[in-house]
Amino acid sequence: MVPFIRPSKLFEGVPSHSTVHVFSKALQFLDYNNMAAAVADIGFDGVDLSVRPGGHVLPENVGNDLPKAVSVLKKHGLQSIMMTTSIKDSGDRVSQNVLRTAASLGLKYFRTDWFRYPEKGSMPETLKGYEKKLNSLAALAASLGIQGSYQNHAGNYVGASVWEMYELVKSSDKNGMGCQFDIRHAVVEGGLSWPQNLRLLAPYINTIVVKDFLWQKIDGKWSVVDVPLGEGMVDFPKYFSLLRQYGLNVPISLHCEYPLGGAEHGARQISVDKKVVLDAIQKDLTRLKTWLKEAGLN
Repeated sequence: MVPFIRPSKLFEGVPSHSTVHVFSKALQFLDYNNMAAAVADIGFDGVDLSVRPGGHVLPENVGNDLPKAVSVLKKHGLQSIMMTTSIKDSGDRVSQNVLRTAASLGLKYFRTDWFRYPEKGSMPETLKGYEKKLNSLAALAASLGIQGSYQNHAGNYVGASVWEMYELVKSSDKNGMGCQFDIRHAVVEGGLSWPQNLRLLAPYINTIVVKDFLWQKIDGKWSVVDVPLGEGMVDFPKYFSLLRQYGLNVPISLHCEYPLGGAEHGARQISVDKKVVLDAIQKDLTRLKTWLKEAGLN
């Protein structure tokens, strides 16, 4: 077993069981109050707020809008401990302000932006450079009492390969940086090896993302297609059983990125009735809670 040890006292008061937070990207067609009311009614523990360009909270307005969003969520009995950002540079003043504001409001985790490899140059040397950059961000985060999460993302991103993720975070201060393990992306890139990838990163995982996908042939080309939970290729019962084995009772961010009238892309105006979106999210949450209960994670 690879036990997960929540670092220091930064996370006192954070539940030790797997709380479920909806990623607000799919709910950006609703204002803060209507979003919070809908999320509470569906049965989530909290919201993973999108705090990035085009998100529910714009980084340049974080001083005014993030306190409003957090206040509304708490009014509806929802946790506000997670946010998804575009932060990847500790020297950026807007990013510093976002982190300071979030930490002051009690948020505990922020997902970073991703790095990319330049077309030219040594990939190993580039990775070493990004490791130093992430270490610097980890130091800033730890000093503020908030923890970053670098997500493994399929495709042309640094960290698509889980070994890259390991190299990125292995030397970071765990009080300031960890991994956001995304099982959908891990299966896309890892196929049958994803359990080994999970084992490698287990000591560094501080949050996880839940979503599903299928490989489908479209116009003669194999493509990754996002689908509702349980309708794709991710073996969620096995995944959650391994999370329990490794002691990973960390916050969960539920993403709904399959076709939902534009809501899946963060649209402010959607082409379907809002009930279609909310019913789909409810269905995903019900399935997720069933798997968590079967695995003993709730």
